[in-house]
Amino acid sequence: MATGKSTREAFGLALAELGAELNDIVVVDGDVHNSTRTEHFAKRFPDRFFNVGIAESNMVGVAAGLASSGKRAWLASFACFVMCNAYDQLRMSVAFPCLDVKVVGTHAGISIGEDGPSQMGIEDVSLACSLPNFTVVVPADEPSMTCAVRAIAKLKTPAYLRAGRPNVPIVYENGCDIQIGKANQLRDGKDVTIIANGLMVSAALAAADQLASEGIQARVLDMHTVKPIDEAAIASAAADTGKIVVAEEHLLHGGLGSAVAMAVVKQKPVPMRFVGLNDCFAESGPPEGLLQKYGLTAADIVRAAKELI
Repeated sequence: MATGKSTREAFGLALAELGAELNDIVVVDGDVHNSTRTEHFAKRFPDRFFNVGIAESNMVGVAAGLASSGKRAWLASFACFVMCNAYDQLRMSVAFPCLDVKVVGTHAGISIGEDGPSQMGIEDVSLACSLPNFTVVVPADEPSMTCAVRAIAKLKTPAYLRAGRPNVPIVYENGCDIQIGKANQLRDGKDVTIIANGLMVSAALAAADQLASEGIQARVLDMHTVKPIDEAAIASAAADTGKIVVAEEHLLHGGLGSAVAMAVVKQKPVPMRFVGLNDCFAESGPPEGLLQKYGLTAADIVRAAKELI
């Protein structure tokens, strides 16, 4: 797979294009617009961009106020800053009144690398999923992020969109169609299903290739929408393959694996394994080294699949 842009870069470019089409979009950032890439929007539409400084709680309040006034409000910051620092404001000012506020958390996961644990969003998906009325989307690559921006822009309710720092392989080389709440099947197989999102989708495909070389056919699902989750695709995977591995760049508790497990238990209980961050903070280091050290690679997915088989 060829390497494309980071999903944060794809987000910034897509938002700027959307801003050219919809003049009621406003963007609020917490003084990291050069990192979240909302700078693309700010340069083109300075009168619709608001930098509130390093004050995430105020940022959410400002966005909520703009949404209450009829604007399509987007806000962006590092995933850990916006979800951890401003959770109460998201809960009471956005989720409770069910406002049209799109929350974008960039630099998510441990692949932020050298910046270290204080800036690694490893619990953001769990926190976002716990907010009533929120849709939660985790795109895999540049094309899918571009599609996801447009998909959640059509919603009139709150949404959380997760983006990463490093450039990632292009999974959707011929473009893609992101439908909220509907997984994309990237590969079929009868022996095991690998369900992943974010940068773990490319790892899942690499794992499927390795398993195929050993005679094991793995279905791969890009579960880009964590909430609402595609229960039908999960039920079909459980029935057809009888085994499921979930891979995510997030804490194991409360993320994609938890959502998939709930759907599996409710519909078609099957053996499962989970590849993710196991109840710990990562350290500072190169992204590739961190993913390897903390068990977030194709090899780890292969190992989990073999345990089931």
